[in-house]
Parts: sequence; C-alpha cells; structure tokens
Amino acid sequence: MSRRRRAEKREAEPDPIYGSVVLEKFINRLMLSGKKAKARKIVYGAVESLAQKIGIENPLEAFEQALENTKPSLEVKSRRIGGATYQVPIEIAPARRTALAMRWIINFSRAKVGKSMEEGLVQELVDCFNNQGASIKKKDDTHRMAEANKAFAHYKW
Repeated sequence: MSRRRRAEKREAEPDPIYGSVVLEKFINRLMLSGKKAKARKIVYGAVESLAQKIGIENPLEAFEQALENTKPSLEVKSRRIGGATYQVPIEIAPARRTALAMRWIINFSRAKVGKSMEEGLVQELVDCFNNQGASIKKKDDTHRMAEANKAFAHYKW
C-alpha cells in the first residue's frame, strides 16, 4: 500500500444560471485576478450570443457541443529510451481533454486583436461549433503528430 498522500480533486460548484459544472470550470479558467463577476458576465454574454448566432434555443447545449468538438483524444509525450527521445502517442484522460479544450479556446480568444474578450470568445466558440478555427486546428495538429509517431506507441508506460 502506498504511503504517499494523493492530492484530492476538488469539484467546482455548478454555476448559478445554468447549473453546469463544466461552465463553472470554464468561468474559473477565464477569470483573471479573482474577478469572477467580470468573468461570469463575459462567459454568459458569449454563450447567449453563441446560441443566437447558430440558432439553437438552449445556450448550454451549444457551448457543450463546441467544447466537445475541440477536445483532443490523443497527444504525444516525450519518452527517453537509451539515449534517444521518442514522441510517444498516448490517450488523454477525460479531465485533461476538457482542460486542454478550455485552455485552447480561451487562449485563442484572448489572441484575437481588436476585439473585446466577449466578441473573441463568441467567434472562437462559433468556429469550434462548426469544426473550424484555431482551436480545432490545434486539435488536428495534436492528432496528426500522434498519428505520425504511431510507430513508437509500444513505448507507452
């Protein structure tokens, strides 16, 4: 039996409007300097605009579909074997898949020049919903790299 104490994962409370844990995690990830009210305002405005732009009545469904389209299923990890470093493709755990998708969407939204954060987030979410845009390209690049290094898959640990 292990003597180490494992870190315990804390679950986020569901957000007050939609009752979604995933949306609350997205708000927490977007938040800067503890300004949660501002982050909530940005995310709720973006989710409402997303639903209007794509014509879906339930904004939460639209957001979750955009996030699902962005989640990667494979990534590569460096593994050093006998003096050589191999990029070994591995499957990603569900929590990490969601975290990567959120990170990519937020980073590419922040990178949009000349737009407010809400406008950039709406644009990126619409692109993700339609399977295009920078976040989807990042996911495809990650999958392509894993596919290219499939020969080293037997080095998994």
